[in-house]
Amino acid sequence: MSAIRDSKRPQKRASGWLGARIRLGARYLVIALAALMAVFPIYYMLVTSLLTTHDAYDVVPHVLPDWEWSNYARAWNMAPWLQYFGNSLLVAICTIVLATVTSLLAAYAFGVMKFPGRNILFLLLLGIIMVPSEATLIPSYLIVSSLRWIDSYQAQIIPFGVSISGIFLLRQFFLSLPPSLWEAAQLDGCSRFGYLWRVAAPLARPALAVIALQIFIGSWNAFLWPYLVTSSDTFRPVEVGLRSFVTNEGNDPTGLAAAVAFTTLPVLVVFLIAQKQFIEGISSGSTKG
Repeated sequence: MSAIRDSKRPQKRASGWLGARIRLGARYLVIALAALMAVFPIYYMLVTSLLTTHDAYDVVPHVLPDWEWSNYARAWNMAPWLQYFGNSLLVAICTIVLATVTSLLAAYAFGVMKFPGRNILFLLLLGIIMVPSEATLIPSYLIVSSLRWIDSYQAQIIPFGVSISGIFLLRQFFLSLPPSLWEAAQLDGCSRFGYLWRVAAPLARPALAVIALQIFIGSWNAFLWPYLVTSSDTFRPVEVGLRSFVTNEGNDPTGLAAAVAFTTLPVLVVFLIAQKQFIEGISSGSTKG
């Protein structure tokens, strides 16, 4: 009987190994399909941007383009893209600086300082996330209009000067810092704000990088609000300029694809450069120590 049991053990090991390999293969297959679905729109955009106008309307899909790089030059010359890019970059940088500073100060207050009603105020702040942005669109527009900020940079910067998700992420990071760190800073003569700028803020660089990246992507891709508060090319960002380009040149699919490609490129480049810091920041702020 023992010999029969011993002979069955290798079979169980083999079947268990085979099942594990099948499950692993299924996971990789799902990941590959998800990656393909994410990459295909970008691939289609790039291929279309390099086709001739005649081939763009062809029923038979083109796997490889004919490398019509002139589409990019034509699309670039059809609109004041340099002005749009400069506007988007200025708005994004100013919003990053303002929202990062306010997030850092608010998160430090909620995560380190002790005061009555701290948790209640933080919960109320988180509750704002549940309010749809569309619900505040008209009141925000009326406020901006009363301040005479229509068609200006401040109308695109000030309303986004606070990042609630940034406050939450930094608060979680500050909660993970050991109390002994503050005690050691006190022995060195640090005040509360000295501890923030000299100790806590430098340690929070990964989380700050995540916040900056999120704000940059959100600011660069913003459309509805800038569309409402801008009326001239002098202050229009890239996305609003792209919408104007679509309206004026909607019958040029290759030029439109080229315009979408070079307006998307800055976001892709920034994300590829900062992806390591993004992952580190999410990991550092996701748990409380």
